Amino acid sequence: MHVDLPEKRYYKIGEVAKAFDVNTSLVRFWEKEFDIIKPKKNAKGNRLFTQDDIKNFKLIFNLVKERGFTLEGAKQKLKKDPEGIVHNHEIITRLEGVKAELIKIKNQL
Repeated sequence: MHVDLPEKRYYKIGEVAKAFDVNTSLVRFWEKEFDIIKPKKNAKGNRLFTQDDIKNFKLIFNLVKERGFTLEGAKQKLKKDPEGIVHNHEIITRLEGVKAELIKIKNQL
């Protein structure tokens, strides 16, 4: 999954939801369910997600939405082999980037 978010320090919950094409309620739910998502809150109580939160949300999204894990299964997988999940996700992300470039080149021919 390629998430199109501009590079910045903090993201609002609406930006995160839009980038992943999910409801803000899912973002809040996963924040409660997974302790690796820890947004900061401003004086008004609005959630501000960091780059690390976005990376972790991508991992959870991949496990639950793309690979079909249950929430409990995703939690166990993240606890058992966090480095392996990150490594696999990085490889998939790079391959998706290569595929997109190849499609772009093909369309230019």
